Formats: sequence, C-alpha cells, structure tokens
Amino acid sequence: MNEALSTNGQVSRAIEIVQRIHTEVSRAIVGQQQVIDQVLVALLAAGHVLIEGVPGLGKTLLVQALAKTFEGRFTRIQFTPDLMPSDVTGHAMYDMKTEEFRIRKGPVFTHLLLADEINRAPAKSQAALLEVMQEQQVTIEGRAFTVSPPFMTLATQNPIEQEGTYPLPEAQLDRFLLKIRIDYPTDSEEVRLVKQVTSTKVGEGLDVSTVNTFIKPENIITLQKITAGLTIDDRVYDYVVKIVQSTRNWPGVSLGAGPRGSIALIRAARAAALLAERDFVIPDDVKDIALATLRHRIALAPELEIEGHNVDSVLNAVLSKIDAPRI
Repeated sequence: MNEALSTNGQVSRAIEIVQRIHTEVSRAIVGQQQVIDQVLVALLAAGHVLIEGVPGLGKTLLVQALAKTFEGRFTRIQFTPDLMPSDVTGHAMYDMKTEEFRIRKGPVFTHLLLADEINRAPAKSQAALLEVMQEQQVTIEGRAFTVSPPFMTLATQNPIEQEGTYPLPEAQLDRFLLKIRIDYPTDSEEVRLVKQVTSTKVGEGLDVSTVNTFIKPENIITLQKITAGLTIDDRVYDYVVKIVQSTRNWPGVSLGAGPRGSIALIRAARAAALLAERDFVIPDDVKDIALATLRHRIALAPELEIEGHNVDSVLNAVLSKIDAPRI
C-alpha cells in the first residue's frame, strides 16, 4: 500500500475546499452536477478535458465560474479553419523603436484555457496545443516559455456537425485526461435556467457575480499534490490494469487503450475519491470515472457501430465483466 503524501488534517482541509469550489461553481451553473464533478476531477488530477455537447449548454460559464473561485486567469480561443498556430501560442514581433524582436505571448499563457470548437481548426493549429498540454511550456522562436501553474485546457467540440471539421488525431485525444459528455438539462433545470438568465437582465451576458473568490492559484497546486498522494491499494492498481487491458482484446474494438489509459484512470480515481470526501481510493471511484477516462482512448470496428453499439456501451460491458476487489 502506498504511503500517503499528506496528513489527515491536510486531506480534511482539502476536502472542505473542494466542496466549497463545487458549491461556488454551482451558484452560476443550473444542473449539470456530473459535468461539474468531472471537471473538478480533471482539475484536481492536473489533467485536461474534452467536452462534447451542443452549443448553449453553459460550457463557457462553467470555466469562468471555476476560474473565479481561485482568482485564476481565463482565456477563450475560438477555433476556426483559418486559425494559425501562432494565434494560439504567440509569436516574435519586430519592435521598430528598439529595433529588436520581442515575444508576444499568446492566449495559452493562462490558468484555464477554453479551446472552443477545437475540431474546427486544421491539425496544425490543433497541434499547437500539444506541447503546452503535455509539458506545460510553449516554444516560440526556439525559446521555451513556461506557463504558470495550475494550467488546464478545456476543449469543446460539437457532436453533430461534421461538415467543416477536422477529427482530433489519437495523439491529441490521448492528452486529454477525460472526455465529458454534456447533455440537455432536465425540464425543471431548464425552467430554472430560463428564469435565471431572463430575470431583470438585458441580453445573454454570462453572469458569475454570485461566485465568490476564496482561494489563490497556489492553493489549487497544493490540492493537486494532496490528490496525487491519496492511498491506493495494490488490488485497485490490478483492477485498473485489468480494465484497460480488456479493452485491447474486446470483441469489436479495433483500438484499445494503452498504458497511458491506466495511468489516467489512477489519477482520475484519486481525484474522484477526494471529491467523494475520502482519503483513499475504492473500486467504485474507478467505475464512476472509467467511461470519461477511457471513452476517447478506444475505437470500435465499423461493424459494431453499424449494429448500433457505442463506446460507452462497450466500456460498461467491460466493467460488468471484471470483478471489482473488496477493499
């Protein structure tokens, strides 16, 4: 069994802070509790998320609200077919006064980066995010510039419109810790949403005024360190590896998850445990976050898709087949 990084007092305080973040973000977002949970899992695990859903479901508002809780910087990039890599990372420009080149940093130099409709930009522009997502740095004109932690990319894509889009390559998808699906709100949630947006307001401006700032960016880094030190039994490690390995030889799966999938599942399970107010991981933490962690790491054979199967149904079948250890 691994040694815990933090004392019980630190973990208890971390749990309080995480619950407060959840409460504050929920002030601005109507419903979508599972989405909020999963975004917090990615933040605690120092990972990135790909959010799939139709426009108008509050993705930008969610990121703004989250940034406000810890006084973080927030930047949004609208990905379009004519977006250049330098529009993302920044570039060197010539200063006529000093007769020298100076670096103009791009929007990736932030804490929370919303890459909106990422699949609308060609592969070269998508790839501009690869280095910063993996290495927390950006290379401009041969010089490496580090982004200030915590750094998290939240990319969105529309699941319906295929025309004029560029599918994300496997290398890019693999950089995302989670792929989150955001659905339409329930009837009661939509009524509350409409009331909230239209009550004595002009236009559709995003409102995070009800969200309170109560921690700093460095506190998020501390939370991430505490999360990384939560206890995991060796049997849970075995359980995770069995799940991921099963995706590689499951009937109808043309591409299974690699070792990075196992690593991601452990990281996400730790964060899910902290969100569930525990200082140790149980198999249910793995089950609860497995779909979001693995759904973008496997591909189905065409015949399985023709028969109406999807990735989530296959993953559910894998999870039901593998016995969870008793912890």
